[in-house]
Formats: sequence, structure tokens, C-alpha cells
Amino acid sequence: MHITPEIDDRIKRLQEKYEAMGQDMASYLDGLLYADFLTYWDYIHLDTLLSLQNPKTPFPDEEIFIIYHQITELYFKLALHECKQIVKHAELTLGFFVARLKRINSYFEALTHSFGIMVDGMEKEQFLKFRMSLLPASGFQSGQYRMIEIYATDFINLVAKDKREELQNASIEQQFEYIYWKFGATELSTGKKTLTLRQFEKKYAATFMALGNACVNRNFNSLLTGFKNSGADTAVLENELRRFDTLVNVNWPLAHYKSAVRYLNREPEEIKATGGTNWQKYLPPRFQKRIFYPEIWTTEQVEEWGKSWVESVLNE
Repeated sequence: MHITPEIDDRIKRLQEKYEAMGQDMASYLDGLLYADFLTYWDYIHLDTLLSLQNPKTPFPDEEIFIIYHQITELYFKLALHECKQIVKHAELTLGFFVARLKRINSYFEALTHSFGIMVDGMEKEQFLKFRMSLLPASGFQSGQYRMIEIYATDFINLVAKDKREELQNASIEQQFEYIYWKFGATELSTGKKTLTLRQFEKKYAATFMALGNACVNRNFNSLLTGFKNSGADTAVLENELRRFDTLVNVNWPLAHYKSAVRYLNREPEEIKATGGTNWQKYLPPRFQKRIFYPEIWTTEQVEEWGKSWVESVLNE
């Protein structure tokens, strides 16, 4: 075989690379010679991935429920991958911020639009039976989703709305005691935490507070403020942040609310969600008024937050 100048150059560069590492290039070439060709199924660990669905009941539609939630967590992992790139970037530019934020928005758009696949793909009677075998597990316990929220905004914006003014200057640890989602898994009659919430806090509370402290000056809202203070034109970034705010805090919870209305609303008494969450108050965006970037919305938009979406579902 004739060795072209291009191949000869690459061989020399490889030799330099391995010499700098104190390694023998010939040994690495032997590894390439004897290694099997990579296959698609090995690369993505397909057999392992397809073995991770383990229903707890004999109802066929439970597998749909499991697979969809696993897909959701993979999308959350994609979103977190982008969040980390933005927050940890040593020399963040507006262009990089916007490009990564567009990726995150595309993930949440896909999630929101795909939710109907699970909702329409399960028989109501099957769901109402197999769900009882899942107690006290709940989608409420998605740690990745909470981490996305923490990367997205100042921690105070995740505090229950009636406590935000009081805790404006409090520590992350103090604010965490009143984070909005805790009240979605608290028994209304006694005020006690559900087992779902106690499990969730035991696993993730320290992680959430550590991330909150790490993101005090590096969350998306803080980064936006930094760009604005520098005199940068943030119009495009603000458009993407409004889109992100709507997707995460209105469209995504509304997709869950819509499915809860369909599966759990049984007059005259609504059925509790699997984790005992108070979904009627926890899911509707207009009740929580959770807004990542209140400063870039009008007063009217903040006041009417999520109202039109909820009303459209109730009127269907």
C-alpha cells in the first residue's frame, strides 16, 4: 500500500501524541487491529435499555406508562446537559446562551407535544388499577426537573408565592423550606408531609440546596441581568427565555393537568394522585404563579399567568 503524505503526517502526529504520554504507539495500533467493529446496539447499550421496563402488574398499558416516563427523564437529562454548558461556560457569550437555550426549548416542546401519546395510549380503567401498585412513587419525585428549575432562575422565584417577599433576602436553605412544590405533597387536613415528599427530600434536599447556592450568581436570570448591565442587546435572549418560561411553567404542567383531569377527575370527588399530591392546586400555573423571569413579562401577563390555557382545557 502506498503511504500518502497525508497518512504519513498523521502517523507522525500520532507518534508525537503517544510519546508525549510516555506510551508506545505500536501497542495502540495493535489495539485497533484486534478490536471488533463497533455496532449500533453496543454503542447505545440497546439491550440494557430495552430491559429496563419492569411492570409491577399484569396490565399491558403499565409498560406504556413506564417507557414514557423514562423517555421524559432522558429529555430532562438532555436539558440539564445544556444548562450545565451555559452556567459553567467560562466566557459565556449571548450567541452561545441563545443557541443552547433553543436546544432546551426544543426538548420541552417535544415533551409537551408527546404527552398525548401516553394519555391517549392508555386505557383509563387499566391506569386506575395499576396506579395503585405504584404508591407512593410519583412523577412529582423527578429530581432532574427540579434541577432544571434551579438552573433557570433565582431561587426566590421557586418559593411559594405568599412567602417570596418575606424571604427575599433569606439564605437558600431558608428559602428551600418554602419551595413551591412542597405544598403539592402536603396533606391538606393535617399539614403533614406525605411519604412521597419525605422520600424525595431524603434523596435530593442536600443536592438541591447545594445547586441553589452554586447558581446564586450563575442561574439564567442572573446571567441575563449581567448581559443587560453590560449594555448588550438581549432582545433575542429574552424571547427565548419567555419561550422557556412558558414551556416549563405553563405548557408542561398543563399537559399533566389535562391528563389528571381525564384520569383522576371523578365527580363528585376527585381521585388523589399516586403520591397523594394535591394536583388540583399544584398543577394549574395560575395558582402557583411560578415565573422564572417576571421582569420580562408585562404586569397583565403576570396577573393572567396560565389562566387562558387552564380555561381552554376545562372547557374541552
